[in-house]
Amino acid sequence: MNRMTAGAVGAVSAAAGLAAGYRVLAREKCLHWGASAEEAARAMPGDGLLPEPDVATTRAVTISAAPEAIWPWLVQIGPGRGGAYTYDWIENLMGLDMHSADEILPQFQGLAAGDVTALGEKGPRMRVAVLDPGHALVFVSEDHHWVWAFGLYPAAEGTRLVSRNRITVPGNGPVRRLAWSLVMEPGSLVMERKMLLGIKERAERTPLPPSSLLVTNGPEQRSESPYAPAVVTRTLEI
Repeated sequence: MNRMTAGAVGAVSAAAGLAAGYRVLAREKCLHWGASAEEAARAMPGDGLLPEPDVATTRAVTISAAPEAIWPWLVQIGPGRGGAYTYDWIENLMGLDMHSADEILPQFQGLAAGDVTALGEKGPRMRVAVLDPGHALVFVSEDHHWVWAFGLYPAAEGTRLVSRNRITVPGNGPVRRLAWSLVMEPGSLVMERKMLLGIKERAERTPLPPSSLLVTNGPEQRSESPYAPAVVTRTLEI
């Protein structure tokens, strides 16, 4: 019994030490990979949809391309669409049917506010909450536990693509929070870093067609989505 007790105490101490080390030495870099302090602190579209998250990440990459060259890769993202530009084999182990496209797919360019994409049969259903072509794309899960926002910001070197996740952890007790910090946060960095670099590589090597990808059909229309009542949406053409 003493050996079992000592082993349990040792395991708890090791876990506590690992958690403390991660929070002190690595967590900031994990949550804000590629993002400047200003970008991490800056308000983004969609922040108000989940004002008090348990976890918030802001990650970014510089892309040597204009926003209109990046936007088509964002709007076609998703399972059964353009994929997620990350490690497909990992995504598909979870039944997500991700197949990352290497070209712009015209059939998936007509994304609109209110459209829903399901992340697998048992995963969250993500609704388009904000659609501002060339500027911002925001998804919110229908259970309101996750808001995922993309922002495109002009920079001297091209465009900054910023991805922000705001998440609440259901049943948020100490053990679950520890597990999330030690497993899910680093795991999300691995996948999202690959995604951002995948979008960068595709946008930088794919020339724009002669006509702009951000063409407005008629007057600007206001979104009727209950999640983004004042966001301007436009129809995309290729």
